[in-house]
Amino acid sequence: MTHSAKCPICGQPSATAYRPFCSRRCADVDLGRWFGGTYRIPGEQLPDAESEKAEINDKT
Repeated sequence: MTHSAKCPICGQPSATAYRPFCSRRCADVDLGRWFGGTYRIPGEQLPDAESEKAEINDKT
């Protein structure tokens, strides 16, 4: 008995060509989530660019 891996997006059996996904669509959905910032690693918040510019201008 073999257990096929399931697509992390839709739960269908994964396809070898798109592993671990079942299709190009699900692979693209996952990529879009990465680009959109849905997947994040918790950490210390970085200062935004405008506050960094203000600090630089204050020092000069």
